[in-house]
Amino acid sequence: MRKALRWLLALTVFMGTLGTAAGAATAAGSEPADIKDRLLSIPGMSLVQEKPYPGYRYFVLNYTQPVDHRHPGRGTFQQRITVLHKDTSRPTVFYTSGYNVSTTPSRREPTQIVDGNQVSLEYRFFTPSRPAPADWSTLDIWQAASDQHRVYEALKPVYSANWLATGGSKGGMTATYYERFYPRDMDGVVAYVAPNDVVNKEDSAYDRFFERVGTKECRDRLNAVQREALVRREPLERKYAAYAAENGYTFSTIGSLDKAYEAVVLDYVWGFWQYSLLKDCDTVPADAATATDDEIWNSVDTISGFSAYTDQGLETYTPYYYQAGTQLGAPTIHFPYIERKLIRYGYQPPRNFVPRSIPMRFQPDAMRDVDTWVRHHADHMLFVYGQNDPWGSERFRLGAGARDAYVFTAPGANHGANVAGLIPEEKSLATARILAWAGASPTTVAQGRPLAGYDAKLDVRDTEREPALRP
Repeated sequence: MRKALRWLLALTVFMGTLGTAAGAATAAGSEPADIKDRLLSIPGMSLVQEKPYPGYRYFVLNYTQPVDHRHPGRGTFQQRITVLHKDTSRPTVFYTSGYNVSTTPSRREPTQIVDGNQVSLEYRFFTPSRPAPADWSTLDIWQAASDQHRVYEALKPVYSANWLATGGSKGGMTATYYERFYPRDMDGVVAYVAPNDVVNKEDSAYDRFFERVGTKECRDRLNAVQREALVRREPLERKYAAYAAENGYTFSTIGSLDKAYEAVVLDYVWGFWQYSLLKDCDTVPADAATATDDEIWNSVDTISGFSAYTDQGLETYTPYYYQAGTQLGAPTIHFPYIERKLIRYGYQPPRNFVPRSIPMRFQPDAMRDVDTWVRHHADHMLFVYGQNDPWGSERFRLGAGARDAYVFTAPGANHGANVAGLIPEEKSLATARILAWAGASPTTVAQGRPLAGYDAKLDVRDTEREPALRP
């Protein structure tokens, strides 16, 4: 009798298992086979364009997001994303620049290291990913992190392997904020050159940086050109007025051509160290006092960009300046080598770069909260900075509560610092940890080398430089 019961029980279990397997097979069979069809079967996902690239599928997509994640019923907007698809079995890197998303196929360093897929997200309020009408109160770091969370939840069933978040500069900040608010989503975070302005009114770290960066000879050259541009304010502003008229530039947001001129000039030294290397000092006029007006103008324009503080130059970056003036903070530095009478405005606050029709109120607790969280809870996080990058003066630091987390500095590097530029021991360690977080085998992790070879087109870094004083 017991044998009969055991047989009957075994048969029941077998039939149940068979039924489950059959159901799973049916469910799997009902899924679209092509990756494009699988992506487009996600509710709210629509195709903008597919572009070919050898070895990958590349999609530009729109995804429907709530304007306000706290109140989803208050309208939606279309957020642009791109997917560089390799294989659903590979890990996925979630990238954001913190600004617009590029629609040209590209691969960030962690994507090359893990040989994976890459999902790239346009930051909310950067056009075309801007709600209409625009309620600027919904542009904050929690809402942006919630955008990423919803995209991750939508795509995780398709890309079921490990996920890593990454980004550079404001994108590195974005990856960090995402981890702070949704720490269970990602298996690791790689944040490049991410500023961390915990106390907005205390910026002495920047002044100390500019006192010792590079060599005295290079600092003296840069300081002299910057000062000379203010000494020659009158003739160079006439040149600026002609330049603005020729290009249709206006100055309503900042208030005047004079304010814009000084803002560009005061960005000069910062901009050099943000984007250039010590060897590039040879391109700076050696004797500012005897340089021609055109030489001074060209040097400042090449490094700072005289279009930066025009209405047209500011418009694209209004969402960044709004965030800098409401949550992120912004640096203020001093110029001890320039006579006070030559500086009329000093470093201007973000409020001056945002149209007055948009209300702004600074929230000092936002960055303190993130900084405290990182110090005490960072887990599977890597921060990479450049030795000669001014934005690294105020950086993320780890406390006793951090686990499997690292802060490394690439010697001689600027705002483009990466893992490849670290000293050999740190480079190997950082690469191994990225591979481990991506779920690579112990053997692969131990080798500590990128899994994909360098692709001259796919791995090229952004060539269009943003004006200085934008991370």
